[in-house]
Amino acid sequence: MKANLTKVVTTLFLLLISFTFYAQTTVKVDLEKSFINWKGYKPAGSHAGTIKIQSGTIETENNKINGGKFVANMTTIKDEDGSPKLERHLKSADFFDVEKYPTSNFEIKTIKNSDKGTFLVGNLTIKNITKELVIPATVLVNENKIEIKTETIKVNRADFHVKYKSKSFFKNLKDKFIHDDFDLQVTIIATK
Repeated sequence: MKANLTKVVTTLFLLLISFTFYAQTTVKVDLEKSFINWKGYKPAGSHAGTIKIQSGTIETENNKINGGKFVANMTTIKDEDGSPKLERHLKSADFFDVEKYPTSNFEIKTIKNSDKGTFLVGNLTIKNITKELVIPATVLVNENKIEIKTETIKVNRADFHVKYKSKSFFKNLKDKFIHDDFDLQVTIIATK
């Protein structure tokens, strides 16, 4: 009787472990299909472009996302108009200082669903400074693919000590300033 009970408990334990391993999955991000769009503003206009994703994983459990981390390669900042001068300036210590901080990242802590939509809650790190963000997004998870597409959000560069021509740091700029808020939109694709 005791031997049978031990066998039953052992079998249940093994089934539970195998189900847990089956239900929890780590999926690598498709670096060719994933990207970041950015847009910055000044009184006379704006500039926009892209940044490449360097690496990333998405954690799922029972076909629901429960975590993830995406690393942006800041040395790949591109201007959509193809200005090498602007790209060099964005990479310099005036802006993102990519020689010292070659990557930025976003780590998903949780996903919240409400009647207002789906929101990624996580930490954005730029220049080794981390801020929590809540980002509205469309999230699709099926048997073959995971797709996360954020809405365009405003990020305050002053929060990450990106100081160049910022009114948060320099008071006498008149109309020679660059707005602190810039737009970010992220698309992440992962194939299981």
